[in-house]
Amino acid sequence: MGKTSLKVGVLGAAGRMGQTACSAVMSDESVELSAAVDLNADSAEVSFDGVTLSGELGDFFKAKVDVVVDFTVAEASRTNLPLLAEEGIDAVVGTSGLSEQDFEWIDQKFDKSSCLVVPNFAIGAVLMMHFAATASPWFKTAEIIEYHHNQKIDSPSGTALATAEMMHAASDEWENDPTTKENILGARGAKLEGIPIHSVRMQGMVAHQEVILGSTGQTLTIRHDSTDRESFMPGVLMAVKGVGGLSNGLTVGLEKLLGIE
Repeated sequence: MGKTSLKVGVLGAAGRMGQTACSAVMSDESVELSAAVDLNADSAEVSFDGVTLSGELGDFFKAKVDVVVDFTVAEASRTNLPLLAEEGIDAVVGTSGLSEQDFEWIDQKFDKSSCLVVPNFAIGAVLMMHFAATASPWFKTAEIIEYHHNQKIDSPSGTALATAEMMHAASDEWENDPTTKENILGARGAKLEGIPIHSVRMQGMVAHQEVILGSTGQTLTIRHDSTDRESFMPGVLMAVKGVGGLSNGLTVGLEKLLGIE
């Protein structure tokens, strides 16, 4: 008897990331696209290799999916994730804008299955964050600049926030910003854990971030660029295949699956 493929559902399947994720799942023989759902879909005429785009969350339950990949928005995730948790379905979440308070209830709700929230699916970006945290104890100043396409609705990005948190966990000895006057409010960025974060939104970009660390006489710049959404798909597939092996409750980031936490 052949090995049963992992049954995958994609939520937010009509969006750019959702469509790319559907294509990636269909291209991998070890997983099966069993349901594609978008609650805001205007038409059910779109199909992915025979899987018709649906507007009903219940189609995940009818298809008996093992894992759902969520590429919606934070407000929708707050409604949909508890329903997946009740059914014991694993979830991989690529939604931006979830808060620490969200993480608390997600961890509690997923007592029968696992939820993996991923700030950035690009493996290079995860390594960039890891390298920045590794370098942090050796520098006294740092700033983060993140760049995204102009359709991104939140700022700063989840990747930038996660990077600052990781850097703070590695070192809390950042020097205070000497700036005492901003000629334009916000010119020095928004600070998290003492690290300024700057957001750029522009046509022609996908997802980019650089971390600049400085000390006397030297700077270190760590940068990652995603120029195509295909760059996220190896991480999406890694998450889909790996989430079932994680402990019940919440896990944040691909680090555990990459063995670099």
